Amino acid sequence: MNSTTPEDPTPTERFGGMMTDVLNHAALALMTSIGHRTGLFDAMADLPPSSSQEVADAAGLNERYVREWLGAMVVGRVVVFDPVTGLYHLPAEHAAWLTRSTMLINAAASAQWIALLGTVEGLVVDAFRHGRGVPYSAYDRFHEVMAEESEQTVVQALLEHILPLAPGLIDRLEHGVDALDVGCGAGRALLLMAERFPKSRFVGCDFSVKAIELARAEADRRELANVRFEVRDAADAPARESYDLITAFDAIHDQARPADVLRGVHEALRHGGVFLMQDISGSGSLHDDEAHPFGTFLYTVSCMHCMSVSLAGDGPGLGAMWGRRKALEMLKEAGFENVAVKESPHDPLNFYYICTKDRGGDPHRVGSR
Repeated sequence: MNSTTPEDPTPTERFGGMMTDVLNHAALALMTSIGHRTGLFDAMADLPPSSSQEVADAAGLNERYVREWLGAMVVGRVVVFDPVTGLYHLPAEHAAWLTRSTMLINAAASAQWIALLGTVEGLVVDAFRHGRGVPYSAYDRFHEVMAEESEQTVVQALLEHILPLAPGLIDRLEHGVDALDVGCGAGRALLLMAERFPKSRFVGCDFSVKAIELARAEADRRELANVRFEVRDAADAPARESYDLITAFDAIHDQARPADVLRGVHEALRHGGVFLMQDISGSGSLHDDEAHPFGTFLYTVSCMHCMSVSLAGDGPGLGAMWGRRKALEMLKEAGFENVAVKESPHDPLNFYYICTKDRGGDPHRVGSR
């Protein structure tokens, strides 16, 4: 017996409604990215209800473009419009998620990924046919956007949330250790540690010349003598037993030779050294990943970037959602017998693997939130 009434939407109609929402939200993501890059959200956060000309003047932009952007923001329910006065207003509760000064995650900065990935769509479509990857060099603005993302998920939480996950680590850093950051990108996390822990010595490596140039320039600007940056493939292992701490923030799954990277990390650590690996909080099970709040976004980023750049280097293409089980398996194969997997309330996107190089410990010991 059919329990639907004429007023109930059919499954086809419900799916059509979902796809309508997809198109609107995708368009809103692009406009949100533009609002971030042009400084419109930052300008509006400090304005009372204003005309489109006043918003444009505050941001130093062209009024006609700003007015059309405001249209998308109004119908997207981001900006409030008063039809009587003709004035626009960004509510404080919305600005809290959209501005550079926010204490929350800046969703507008994260929206840049949608526009960035769109620039390589044609290359990814080709890759679906030939099976090879798309190289890092094809991704315009990747290091800029990644640096902003790192600032939010790593740098701002590093001292308060991330480093304390490894017991005693901050005390060791204060007394002085040798530390390496694998796949350091523009080096923001390492620069913060170099400032905070002047008795420790830091090295960052990344194969991107552009990223290392950015890191070196910032280190010079801050006049930091205890940090240096090297252009180097992370799979080229450093000297044995040369570091007390090695970090990798959202870097391992992208590698062309991730197993070699992890083996090299284990060999480069001194006895009692710590490897702190942040990586995406995939489960390794598609069924379980359906419940991940960012699952669709993460699989999309993986398909269009993480997996593809690894394949471009003849790598395995682990992908961002390689998962906890696979990560633990590879860490064990690399030689780590004492691994605690921890989560942090500040970061729903990642797991934190605290790996200690020693001769004891329970294999695959799992920490709690």
